[in-house]
Amino acid sequence: MAIKGASARAAARKQRDKWKSKRWYDIRAPRTPWSYQIIGETIAEDDSRVLGRIYEITQHELDGDFSRMHVKLRFRVIETLNRDALTQFIGHEVMQDHMRRQVRRYRGKMDDVIDVITIDGYHIRVKPLIISQRRINSSRKSAIRELTRDVVMQAGGTSTWVDLQKSILDGTLERDIKDVAVKIHPIRNVMIRKSEMCQSGVLSEDGPTLDDILDEEKRSEAGEAVQVKVSEGTDVLAAAEAGEVISETVKDSKKSPEEAEAEDDDTSAEGESEEPEVSQVEEVEEPATVEADDTVDDSSDVDYASMTVAELKVLLREAGKPVSGKKSDLISRLNE
Repeated sequence: MAIKGASARAAARKQRDKWKSKRWYDIRAPRTPWSYQIIGETIAEDDSRVLGRIYEITQHELDGDFSRMHVKLRFRVIETLNRDALTQFIGHEVMQDHMRRQVRRYRGKMDDVIDVITIDGYHIRVKPLIISQRRINSSRKSAIRELTRDVVMQAGGTSTWVDLQKSILDGTLERDIKDVAVKIHPIRNVMIRKSEMCQSGVLSEDGPTLDDILDEEKRSEAGEAVQVKVSEGTDVLAAAEAGEVISETVKDSKKSPEEAEAEDDDTSAEGESEEPEVSQVEEVEEPATVEADDTVDDSSDVDYASMTVAELKVLLREAGKPVSGKKSDLISRLNE
């Protein structure tokens, strides 16, 4: 028994860890109309294990419509490219608890199963559910079913699979059914409780390709990285400037009283020596004031209308005038 246990342990150690060999795949919605949007992830050992998997997601998570939180969309993986699993829309289903809340006593319930063929060759099975406001007899139920069948057959036979699924998911087909059924009996609610793709047809080639989507995602990631670096750089510069200011204040605080007095004497001496220079400058630059007046007179020729409000405010601040008001007010103050 001990030998058998040792051999079993040795064989277990030799077994390959399957989890390490697995990798993650991004599940992408179909090209039309969702433009290969990422809807989830799955893990598998190789591509063949991913093909055929069915992924469910609520319509609210995909489209952001809170009124469609009770609708589940179903996608099947049909192809893998690198780490991307491409899917095909195979139908939807309304949650059972939502349908149960609609059915009450003294209300009529009519459901049906309708097979349609779209113009691009898809075989689709549609299951509508109609609930009346009060009880209804069998003859009216049969009439409503016939009208509902005509509406669904006409919608499916005159549109593609993509157009049909759009009309199902946005409620257009339900409104069309209600418009014809309410003529026979008051209707409370109409819903397409389930749709199934029984057979696929011609795939649509509309919309951007997967390469275009991947390139756009890379550009967006690169742009986000650049913004993060720029923000980090500005934070570093601000910290460096704050550090320089702090270091200067620390140096000033470390100076002795004698050094501070010496600096004050130097500044006072410089101020005394500069006083006569100012008087000389004032005496020499008397004619220059005339030139300045000339320039002020010529300022009326400046085209203030072509300037921005910020530039006009700068000129007003330099002239010591108020900067509030509209652009026309700023220009009138500058022309005064």
